[in-house]
Amino acid sequence: MAARKPRAKRMSAQAVEDEDYQLRWERVAAVDVAKASGMVCLRLPPAPGKTRRTSRTWQVPATVPDIEALAAELKAAGVQKIAMESTSDYWRVWFAVLEGAGLGPKLVDASQAKNLPGRPKTDRLDAQWLARLAEMGLLRESFVPPPQIRALRAYTRQLVNLTGDRTRYWQRMEKLLEGALCKLSSVASQLAGNRSCLDMITAMIAGERDPHALAAMAQGRMRAKHAALVKAFTGMQFNGEHAFTAQSYLRMIAGLDAEIEALEARIREHLETIPAAWGADADGTTGPGAGLGPDAAVLPAIARLDEIPGVSAQIAAGIIAEIGLDMSVFPTPQALVSWCGLAPVPHQSGPRKGRGKKGHGNSYARRLAVQAGNGAARTGTFLGERHKRIRSRPGGGGWKKANAAVGRSVMIIVWHLLKDPSARYADLGPDHYARHTDRNRKTRNHKRQLEALGYDVILTPRTGAA
Repeated sequence: MAARKPRAKRMSAQAVEDEDYQLRWERVAAVDVAKASGMVCLRLPPAPGKTRRTSRTWQVPATVPDIEALAAELKAAGVQKIAMESTSDYWRVWFAVLEGAGLGPKLVDASQAKNLPGRPKTDRLDAQWLARLAEMGLLRESFVPPPQIRALRAYTRQLVNLTGDRTRYWQRMEKLLEGALCKLSSVASQLAGNRSCLDMITAMIAGERDPHALAAMAQGRMRAKHAALVKAFTGMQFNGEHAFTAQSYLRMIAGLDAEIEALEARIREHLETIPAAWGADADGTTGPGAGLGPDAAVLPAIARLDEIPGVSAQIAAGIIAEIGLDMSVFPTPQALVSWCGLAPVPHQSGPRKGRGKKGHGNSYARRLAVQAGNGAARTGTFLGERHKRIRSRPGGGGWKKANAAVGRSVMIIVWHLLKDPSARYADLGPDHYARHTDRNRKTRNHKRQLEALGYDVILTPRTGAA
């Protein structure tokens, strides 16, 4: 008798309300953005005595006065929605001017407004196609934070750039030392931020070549590596061209250190101007500096996120700059994780379900989340234990996957802390997994394994055991 085929699982019906961007609009405009100009398409309801809608398309120079004139014209036409494609950075002048005019433009990723194959492609046709899609609610809008958060984002991203530049100069310094047959970087764990290495390189630039004298400049834990340092400096050929280049690198590093320090201070000052980032004292008083007492009702946003293992004040400022403080933009924590590019994109066709590819997401937010995950790795917390379990999985895991997985958990925690300002981070503890293991299931598994080895197992509960 042939085996019966399993019945296909019926999926339950699901009712989902349209999101705001999926609503139909009567009066819409779209801008196909280019560097020097933009093609504008305005779609309006049928004129009196007509039955069909009308479209008007014209070119507008990408200058502030011309865009201000366009904003006045669109206001007079009663436009309800304006969509524009995010072409490079050329959209910024359009967005800023139209936003300042109170029109509330919506930025759309190019993937949402992709032209259909086989259709002619011109700027005029692209603008018309964009307007039609916006009219029917088929364009998912990109997240653009409010002006204060955009200013903070400019500071934090500049901090990333300057920090990267400083790192590159230290890497060039290491390469220079290797070319001079100096193996200092093999003894020291890193050159950057190491006071002993800086003193040694400065002395080498000044003309010191004695290995013992250079090794004697070691401070702290590097003193225990005196013999290794002597060998690292012995036989080096640090000549005049190396000294000149090394001095140039140190000047650039010192300048970047000063710029980074000033930028970090500027970030702290700017955060104090954002009311949504303020804390509140026990009596309800709010403002810059409020919420820092032991009995504070609401901690400042930076202090709230700083309590998460692996998240420093600098990382917290960067996260706020990328995702903002209003979590209504992301309806669920999973939406935020997906926007950061820390969740796979589902791929299903009929019974086939693929793993899906990882989304691109916001590279800055993803980098900060992964950095926080790496910082939590060696802490005696729930996140540290989670990192350990993931990286030690047989046949997979590793530090890279564990960093991303714990970073995803960090962003979920961030969403909850920013969603409810009165919430505080409470660690589940490194023994959370052990405490929540199914005791009966674990007992059955061990008993079954012993029986498979040929033992008769009789379990007797211990008196007073938990």
